[in-house]
Amino acid sequence: MADIEIHRAHGLGLKAARTAADRMAETLGRKLDLKGAWNGNVLRFERPGVSGSLAISDKDLNLSVGLGFLLKAMKGSIQAAIEQELDQLFARAHAEPAAAPKTKPAAAKKPATGPKKGG
Repeated sequence: MADIEIHRAHGLGLKAARTAADRMAETLGRKLDLKGAWNGNVLRFERPGVSGSLAISDKDLNLSVGLGFLLKAMKGSIQAAIEQELDQLFARAHAEPAAAPKTKPAAAKKPATGPKKGG
């Protein structure tokens, strides 16, 4: 059983979600010295005392992390770091399409007025 389980929906599509997952893996890899590799749409990662996977689809992600005995004491801070990365890379990107500017309605065309005749 995993020590940390996170499930989130996103609206990025598969390609953008994978790009975001790569960024997250890179950042957390530096912070936690994790090594990982993709197998299809599942990123499996590990280091001594930590193992897990991040499965992505075009609509959601599922993160599962198992912690060794010594790291269980740091579960809260590890989970907070993961959730912060998820919020920055997935939630913000998910909100961007909704925040896109709305198109303005086409301006009504005024009838063309030419020079006045007769005068």
